[in-house]
Amino acid sequence: MGPAPPERWVRKQWNLTPNQVLEVPSLDAEEGATVTFDQVHLLADAGKVTLGKPFIGKATVTAKVLEHGRGPKLIVGKFKRRKDYRKKNGHRQGFTRIEIQSITG
Repeated sequence: MGPAPPERWVRKQWNLTPNQVLEVPSLDAEEGATVTFDQVHLLADAGKVTLGKPFIGKATVTAKVLEHGRGPKLIVGKFKRRKDYRKKNGHRQGFTRIEIQSITG
């Protein structure tokens, strides 16, 4: 089983289905590697819904890392009127594109 997701994931939730491709915050995993997430809040299977308190004990999501990348450039600007103060900075957030292989519970 892979390492637990970083603490910055605490407020991130996704509605997942097998074979779904999505972008998540950067993971420390090589391209082509398999990662396992064991912090599952809710599991719905054929009309049966299981809700964790806060997580479901044996539920796991297995995903394959497809690639790492960087998002679009965001411009961050600061300005103070009449003070000749202008600053311009850019930021690109890193992401990891994964494909969900299986959801077990």
